[in-house]
Amino acid sequence: MSLFPGAAGAYRTFRPGLPAAAVTLLTDIVRGTPHPVLLDLGTGTGQVPAALHQAFARIDIVEPDQQMIDEASAVLRPLLGDKPLGVHRCPAEGFTAPSPGYRAHLVTIARAFHWMDQEEVLRLLDRLTAPDAAVAVMGDGSLWTARSPWTDALRALIQSYLGQERRAGTRGTYTRPRRRYEEVLADSPFSRVEEHAWPVSRQWTPRQVLGYLASTSFAAPALFGERHTAFETEALNLLGRHAADGPLTEDTVFTVLLARRP
Repeated sequence: MSLFPGAAGAYRTFRPGLPAAAVTLLTDIVRGTPHPVLLDLGTGTGQVPAALHQAFARIDIVEPDQQMIDEASAVLRPLLGDKPLGVHRCPAEGFTAPSPGYRAHLVTIARAFHWMDQEEVLRLLDRLTAPDAAVAVMGDGSLWTARSPWTDALRALIQSYLGQERRAGTRGTYTRPRRRYEEVLADSPFSRVEEHAWPVSRQWTPRQVLGYLASTSFAAPALFGERHTAFETEALNLLGRHAADGPLTEDTVFTVLLARRP
């Protein structure tokens, strides 16, 4: 069963990237570190390592979805040139060191921590990271969690097709994490946690919103079956009405929880 059935192409094209301030924060962590290594868990189509690649001598990407990791590899290999790229098709919990003595200096988890066994992943990272390494858990919600007239109307339309509960790909429905990420990190080996947050405002066209939805676990085309064309028609009409008075604006906050050992 898949979280993002057939979503790799839409994910690469329509998922928003990292704010410039977040890129600066993360690359500054390894400034002055000899041969720094980036480990990106739940890499999707490689947006995070693509944004950070210039600061690292080696990058390892971990992703269980074959289409996603194929897209990520195709994006990253030309960017990295002769730098090593480790491609690991497995869940984050199943990652193993690619070589004896392997140590990552920065671990990034973007918009994916909620899909993982968080405590197990953090125990694993304690064995695979340099003593001064940082773990960055980051995200900014989604159009499902956004609150505005147009996102509320869109969510209601999705629910009219797929039910009131948020879907989680073909696995069923989404279950909210039991604990806040800050609490999970504080109880882990990486218990020194600092938060960085930046307001972000995005403008969408109706077609871009449909492309984004195709990249999600809660509105992937496969979830609608034969009703997907009807849904897209209704969604375009709905979004078009809301866009008549101006762009579809999403106001959110991009947050990075930066965790280190005490």
